[in-house]
Amino acid sequence: MSDDMPNTRRLRDPAKSDLLHLLDGVEQFSDDVFPATQALFESLAQGQAPHTLFITCADSRVSPEMITQTHPGELFVCRNIGNIVPAYGEMLGGVSAVVEYAVLALNVRQIVVCGHSDCGAMRGLAGTAPMTAEEMPTVNAWLRNAATARSVVQARNVDSDHLVQALVEENIRLQLMHLRTHPSVAGRLAQKRLDVQGWVYDIGHGRISVFNDEDDRFESVSEARARLGRQQGG
Repeated sequence: MSDDMPNTRRLRDPAKSDLLHLLDGVEQFSDDVFPATQALFESLAQGQAPHTLFITCADSRVSPEMITQTHPGELFVCRNIGNIVPAYGEMLGGVSAVVEYAVLALNVRQIVVCGHSDCGAMRGLAGTAPMTAEEMPTVNAWLRNAATARSVVQARNVDSDHLVQALVEENIRLQLMHLRTHPSVAGRLAQKRLDVQGWVYDIGHGRISVFNDEDDRFESVSEARARLGRQQGG
């Protein structure tokens, strides 16, 4: 995010309720942030043209705009538990509609599916989080869309210390496969008008790992940039 976007970080006042804290933020946005970036928001009031559909987890620790340092209007964001994209036809609903609209109506040029470390959904799949079907039937039904990732990781006999991270990474592979089953995505990929990428965000270290589908591994951002630069150069 460039320097023309003011710093909106506020310290949390423990004496105030959470709702008052939010309203304080709204007031600061209206009084300080909006006037400083009014031209940007006036242009956005006429419509949007995001370049990327960013599908990520609903986890409160994941902030797409902060991670990518992008401005309002650049990302079309879809968030859900486990950054899941159901295969086309399996569970047509909000995520499928977002994908279709982003690709066909907004003409996004990239789709990023971003998982993260210490994911509660993946801990639920691993059986290390209290997420029983009786207590959370809807969550458990939703996580069936990631069950294949669990089967793959179990087959590899991953040790317990690395189980959740292995699920996080395998889930990215799986959701990228699901994403490619959507007709809108498949069509634009065939036309070479769309790129699809998988990321894993390490919350504690502020690092992104990028999935290299050619080598079937996650690589650093510098490695990914070098690889993409070579591809674009020739």
